[in-house]
Amino acid sequence: MDYPQSQGARAIGARLRRLSDAIDADAARAYSVLGVRFEQRWFGVMNQLLEREAATVGQLAEALGITHVSVSQTRQSLEKAGLVTAEADPSDARKRRLRLTAEGRDMAARLRPLWRAFDAAAEEVDADAGGIVARLSELEKALKQASMFERIMVHLDKAGDR
Repeated sequence: MDYPQSQGARAIGARLRRLSDAIDADAARAYSVLGVRFEQRWFGVMNQLLEREAATVGQLAEALGITHVSVSQTRQSLEKAGLVTAEADPSDARKRRLRLTAEGRDMAARLRPLWRAFDAAAEEVDADAGGIVARLSELEKALKQASMFERIMVHLDKAGDR
C-alpha cells in the first residue's frame, strides 16, 4: 500500500516532496549519462544569470520565488564549482553581484540541448497529467491567500487547542 497516496490531502507535503525527489533524481541521471557534473538546484540561478548577465542574491531569490538563504547556498556551490563569480555591487558594497564565469557560460552552452529536452519532457508530463502546472498555480495562489501555518492556527483555535 502507498501510505502517502492513501492519505489524500493530509499528505500533500509528502507527495510533493516525493515527486520533487523523483524529478531531481531523473535530472541527475540525465546529467550523469552525459558525463556532466551538474546539480539540478543550480539551474534556476544559472538560467537567470544567462538572462540578466548579473544579479544580486536578493534579485535572484525574488525572481525564483525562493529564500535568500537557498540562493546564497546555491551561489556558494556554484562558486566552488567555478561556474559563478561574486563581486561587490557598485551601488551597494554590502551586496554581491553574481555572474557566470567563462566556464559557466561554456557549460550552459553544452547543456542547452539537454535543457530543451527537459522542457519537452516537462510539457509532455504536464499534458499526460491533465495540466498539472495550472493546478499547481492554483495551489500556490491558495497558499498565498492563507498559508498552511495560518490555516493550521485557525483550526487549532476552532478546536480550542491553542
